[in-house]
Amino acid sequence: MKKGRSEMIVAGMVTIVVLAAIGVAFLSSHASKQPTTQSNHTLSKKALNKRSLPQLSNTVHKNETVVEIKTTAGTIKVKLFKKYAPLAVKNFTKHAQQGYYNNTTFHRIINDFMIQGGDPTGTGSGGSSIWKNKNSKIDSGSGFKNEISASLYNIRGALSMANAGADTNGSQFFINQNHEDASKQIKKKNYPDKIVKAYAKGGNPSLDGNYTVFGQVIDGMDVVDKIADAEVEDNADGSEKSLPVDPVKVVSTVVTTR
Repeated sequence: MKKGRSEMIVAGMVTIVVLAAIGVAFLSSHASKQPTTQSNHTLSKKALNKRSLPQLSNTVHKNETVVEIKTTAGTIKVKLFKKYAPLAVKNFTKHAQQGYYNNTTFHRIINDFMIQGGDPTGTGSGGSSIWKNKNSKIDSGSGFKNEISASLYNIRGALSMANAGADTNGSQFFINQNHEDASKQIKKKNYPDKIVKAYAKGGNPSLDGNYTVFGQVIDGMDVVDKIADAEVEDNADGSEKSLPVDPVKVVSTVVTTR
């Protein structure tokens, strides 16, 4: 039986909405790879250049924590910035001390982008914060809030929280690995001059403002690059080639300073 005119119009509108939704989902899943001209703050250039930028120094100060991530590919040493991201740092160090990350894998790898781990299920959809089912004021069940600072950026070697949207931080993290010049992706007036120079050495500025940066690799970037260079295949839903054929495991995480 043929459809009436009104039915055809409704069907057409539904089709348009569905296609639009698919398009948005596709763009969202690939947004992390797109250039950005936005910043995560509204400070003036003068004010930005006065900001403390702890990622640019390997010196460990008294308000910073060091964690050694020992993997089957080698050891990655990171320093954490609890002054700027206290929730993320407490969550990460507590998990580390309790052995939560032991035997987990770097389950998502995209060379010249980042390596991601911290999921005890190894699927990319698992893991939770230390507050889940314990403190609903911090984590009501979907994760804890983002902590965005004009002092921290997704430069090469930055340690950041992975999330499934704003304020959904659990246990997963990633290390920015891209080593190609990313400084042309940003509006220089919106970033400290020293960060612009840092982005010339790599990183992912498109992630700024959407993901909590809470640490920086101070030793072991060769290990990060080695992990990123591993053979990968299509992930479970076929949306990207990022599933490692032979995943690198986290042997242990050791908190050496507070």
